[in-house]
Amino acid sequence: MQRICVYCASSPGIRPDYGDAARALAAELVQRGYELVYGGSSVGIMGVLADAVLEHDGLVHGVIPELLIEKEVSHDGLTQLHVVRSMHERKALMESLADAFIALPGGFGTLEELVEILTWGQLHIHSKPVGILNVASYYDSLLSYLDHAVAEGLLTAASRAMLHSSADPATLLEMFRSYVPPPADKWQ
Repeated sequence: MQRICVYCASSPGIRPDYGDAARALAAELVQRGYELVYGGSSVGIMGVLADAVLEHDGLVHGVIPELLIEKEVSHDGLTQLHVVRSMHERKALMESLADAFIALPGGFGTLEELVEILTWGQLHIHSKPVGILNVASYYDSLLSYLDHAVAEGLLTAASRAMLHSSADPATLLEMFRSYVPPPADKWQ
């Protein structure tokens, strides 16, 4: 792995834990020699994450659609900023630049990106690890929902196992190192 894509909020949220987790993840990424791919924003958890990677002398690749540049939320100090026309292009480019994916706390956008990248893995469009940094139990309800979907026969156990989860950045990154993608020869 060389680059890890992180999905997260353009809002700071109400808990200091979210920013603290972004800074801890940034330190782990740089310490392990990973570059950051993210949504290119200077605000919220996104801005905290990018700034922390840069403060540790890491490399940051932002991908931002034109409509968000017009709202003046793009980060001006990144290693590289890719400007794309749409949110669809943004997600596709982020996927192609990254070797793994992590979701920090976020709202609709973060959830949509996480679910889409999991779906792409389920469909064997990619075979890259995906995880959530479950800060302050933020994603407990989502994990319960996925377990319920398995119990109801609407999601296979193999597909559910594609999503790694930890509250600790180092533990999550270690899970990625031992990731084995599900076999591509059968539908999940």
